[in-house]
Amino acid sequence: MKSWMSFDEILDFAIDEEEDAVKFYAELAEKAVHSSMRKVFLLFANEEEGHKLELIAVKEGKKFQPDNKEILDLKISDYTVDVNIDHVESYEDALVVAMKKEEAACKLYLKLSEIVDSEDAKSIFKALAHEEAKHKLHFEIAYDDMLKEN
Repeated sequence: MKSWMSFDEILDFAIDEEEDAVKFYAELAEKAVHSSMRKVFLLFANEEEGHKLELIAVKEGKKFQPDNKEILDLKISDYTVDVNIDHVESYEDALVVAMKKEEAACKLYLKLSEIVDSEDAKSIFKALAHEEAKHKLHFEIAYDDMLKEN
């Protein structure tokens, strides 16, 4: 696991992770077959961009206000087969890729919150994990709804 020398390095890492998420969702939006899929993925790209901007503001001195509400985990991603982002051929595939991406991001941020010493860093990583858990839940609900329709 990476070790950081400063709180700014931790923030830079988190900013880079959020930028990667923006690119990920933009790429999924480009590949989307239906306009409704494209809109959902662009919405999430915008949310990830918002997270990045929040982290930049923290780096510039703004206080970070984490949301501590508990997020339900439907665990649907535990029972789906991995889909390669290069082989997304359906809305179902896109939802699976997105669920797994959000789950991985959540786990990463939770792990990072456990290994950093700074309480500010712990708070930021826990807040980021919380946001990723909300995104995962959104995709799990969409996946469940899709299955009910079929």
